Amino acid sequence: MATLQMRMNTATATREHAWTTLIDPAHFDRADTQVYTQPFCFLVMRGQLPDEARADLAADYPRHTSAGFLPHEPDECGPSVNRLMEQLTSRTVADAIGARLGIPNLGDYPTMAMTCRFMNKRHGTIHTDGRSKLVTMLLYLNETWPDTSDGCLRFLNKIDNIDDMLVPEIRPLYGTLAAFKRADNSFHGHLPYGGERRVIQVTWLLNEDEKQRKMQRGKLSRLFKQIFGALDRKLGAGRDRNAAHRD
Repeated sequence: MATLQMRMNTATATREHAWTTLIDPAHFDRADTQVYTQPFCFLVMRGQLPDEARADLAADYPRHTSAGFLPHEPDECGPSVNRLMEQLTSRTVADAIGARLGIPNLGDYPTMAMTCRFMNKRHGTIHTDGRSKLVTMLLYLNETWPDTSDGCLRFLNKIDNIDDMLVPEIRPLYGTLAAFKRADNSFHGHLPYGGERRVIQVTWLLNEDEKQRKMQRGKLSRLFKQIFGALDRKLGAGRDRNAAHRD
């Protein structure tokens, strides 16, 4: 029994050591990293998570049944996801993202972290993000994606044309990271998609009051979805591909 316990302790220690670094700003300058400054500032980076962490991150991901983004709750996640969240919301990562988007000392601003496991078809309408947001970062964790454009992120020229893309659509595959500086023309969205779509969102906000307001709204949204989940799935299910909303 003592030998078995020693083996279990060793395995746990090895796993924890292996995932000391899950997101490393040193990888932000890969050859395939794309950084744009016009018509608004955004970036796209791939291969930002270690292949060896796939199984742990999948097992530790929150098992939400409600669709959409929900505030990160550590007790709903396993250790690898919580460690990833700590690193994504660190000053080191914030300043590295900010430097590439032309925002010095992004780490000075409050952060809000959210997770999404499922999407309803009403999600993804074209928008800019609200004025309280300074930068939004999205990190995808899907092992595979259907042979479809549905659910693939698009950065856009216009608020009324989902096909007027600035760059090719971004498939939400494991380790792909996209971030943008909010602007009056930071149009983005995706075609309607219903089903599992794992993504972590980290937002840097202008001030702490805005963070608290959004966190409270997130908790109310969680409650609504738990009570009216079926209605939430029906709302907007037949939306137009070019549907948009003003933030």
